[in-house]
Order: sequence, then structure tokens, then C-alpha cells
Amino acid sequence: MNQQTITELFQAYRTFFGKGDALYQLFSPYRICPLGAHVDHQHGLVTGFAFNSGIDFLFSETETGKVEMCSLSFEGLMTFNVQRPVDEKQNNWGDYLRGAVWALQKDFNLKHGVRGVVKGSMPIGGLSSSAALLCGFVMAIDKVNHLGLDKMQIIHYASQAEREYVGLRNGILDQACVVLCEADKLLYLDTENSQYELIPFGQNLKTKSQLELPFRLGIFFSGVTRKLTGTDYNLRVSECKTAAWVMQAYEDIHLKELGETFLRDVPRELFDRHAEQMPERFARRARHFYTECERVKAGVEAWKNGDIEQFGQLVFESCESSMNNYECGSPELIALYRIMRQTKGIYGGRFSGAGFKGACIALVDPACEDEIRETVTKAYLAEYPQYRNSFEIFFCDPADGVDFM
Repeated sequence: MNQQTITELFQAYRTFFGKGDALYQLFSPYRICPLGAHVDHQHGLVTGFAFNSGIDFLFSETETGKVEMCSLSFEGLMTFNVQRPVDEKQNNWGDYLRGAVWALQKDFNLKHGVRGVVKGSMPIGGLSSSAALLCGFVMAIDKVNHLGLDKMQIIHYASQAEREYVGLRNGILDQACVVLCEADKLLYLDTENSQYELIPFGQNLKTKSQLELPFRLGIFFSGVTRKLTGTDYNLRVSECKTAAWVMQAYEDIHLKELGETFLRDVPRELFDRHAEQMPERFARRARHFYTECERVKAGVEAWKNGDIEQFGQLVFESCESSMNNYECGSPELIALYRIMRQTKGIYGGRFSGAGFKGACIALVDPACEDEIRETVTKAYLAEYPQYRNSFEIFFCDPADGVDFM
């Protein structure tokens, strides 16, 4: 949290609440997933980085249980009380706050609320700003109620809020990156059992000191905004589950309810056996899942071996599968991806998040940042001049997960 942001938050706090009693400062980072796209909701293998841009929180405790939260990024003062049942969704950013409390109320008798201000540092789209907001707010409620949550519990309640209250049927990738990541390591997570590793770059090289990361993160905002609950995101989840159902049916395996069915439950050899007879749509979704999990394993080995070029190539291949097998990607994102593939200094890149509008991310050579900015901006705006005022590029660094300042 830089001094300008701190000043803005304190000024906003005094403006909204007429006092200067804010006690707590918290930073919750955005995240990217270089490998492991669209598989966490099927209990697949994923990787991730948090990075040094995200959502800043400034808040104090309320003894009455009242929540009063305002945002410098979105309109509206969100008010409710943690001592009472949470209302239904209101289709604004406050749904994430209400969802966090709704999830926590299942297991805790909450007494204290929070009064505060939040501010996001980037445009919304593809970087899991919702997970950053949820995880940060769960930690804020945890702090003032002295719940003593550990990291996996924070992930659990934030994920439950987004799935069951907000209505996005995702896995735990986003929340895990926001909470678990460390600045100089790659998060490698098995979303089936929540086992994870934080892997130093070049771990297999057995050097005396840990290698510096040879890249920065490029964030390329297409200029198109989106909300996942208004896209085909949930449909893709259902298609993956149906693909698992189809393969199990061919094998006369007892079927579970669709909500309890995951592609991770179906061995790869069953897909190889039945791919040709499956409806093509479901075969493509399954093909993406199995090949993406294989790319994750290969990428982790490349990372351990200090091979950023091989790691980056796998990221490019992941995006190809997202387009051809998972079938996501707006025309703008596809154009950005094609430009990135042809741009010197980009090791690898892909759609970020769900791949519906939003942003692309890339691993870039720090020495080429100026050239990358110029090349990508010129090529993209030549194709989509209507986004001249909203297209943006940022260069960031991997960072630690959410924490108090």
C-alpha cells in the first residue's frame, strides 16, 4: 500500500464516516494462473501467482455488528448487520461482502461488524478481483470477531461465498492464490485434496542461493468488461460434468448427482477409449481438462529446471486449448493473444481468468517492456480503435498473499 493510496483511503474514511478511528490496513492481491486454466472446478491441477496489485482495505470494528463499507472503485455504501440473517443478493459489489458473512454465519455466531473503505488498483476483468475482495473481507470479519481462521479456512469460506451465495460455480484456485502465494515461488495446487507446494524457480538446479525470477508479469486489459455470472462460465462447468457423466455411462459406472461429478473422477484411459463416440462438445471439454493437467505437470518440471522459455511455451499451448477445446475467448482477447505470440520478449501468455472478455496475461522479459507496450498497443488498437480510451497495459511482480499491513 503506497502513501498516496493510504492518504486516499483515510480521506475517504473521514468523508464517509466523519471520524478518523480506522485501525486496520489490509492488502489483498489479484492473481494470475499461468497453467491450470478452467480445471479447478473439476478438481484438477493448477498453478498460480499473486501479484503486487490488488484491493486495499482500511477499516475499524463496530460493536453493534453493523457493516458499513464503501468503495473508491464502485458506487454505493453497503450496509447490513452480521448479527442478523443475510439478505438475498442485491446484484451489486456488496453481494461479496454479504456472501462472506453468510458463509461465516454457518459456523460462527458473529458479534462485531466493520466500517471501512476499499480501493482496487486495476480495472476489473480476469484477475480475480472478486476473490481478492472476498478473502480480504473474510479476514476483516475474522479479525474483529477473533475467530482465529487459518489459511485453508479463509479459502474455504471465501470460495463457499462465491459458489453458494454469489452463484459462480468455480473451484478454489482464485482464493488459494490470493491467500497462499509467496512472492518468489510458484503455487502448485491439487484442487481435489487442497495439497499444495510453493516452488522456488530453478529448484532442481541446486544452486547455493535461490534464482531471481527472470520475468515480470504483463497484464493486458482488452478494454471490455464482463461479469462472470452473465457469461457462459457456469454452462462450461455443466458441460465438463456432463462429459464425465457420459464416459461413466459408457462404462456402466454408477452415476452420482451431477453436482457431485467431476472429470478428475474419470481416468484418462476412459476418455481415450470413448472420445470418438462422445458428442463432440463434451469430448472437447474433457480433452482440455486432461491435456491441461498434463501441461501443469510439465510446466512445474520446467519451472523447477529453471526453463522459463519452456514454461512460457506451455502457457501459450494452454491458451490454444482454451480456444479450441474449452471454447472461450472473445474476439478482442483472441486478437490480443495472437499479437502476444508474435511479440518479442513475451515468453508465454494466455487469457486470464475465465477467458470471457477481461484481460490477457503474459510472462515477459523485463528488458523488453517498452517494446512490448509499444508493439501490442499499436497492433491491438489498429484492430480495435474503439478501445483507445480503455485499453491498458501494466507490468507487475509476483507478490505474497493477503495480509495485514
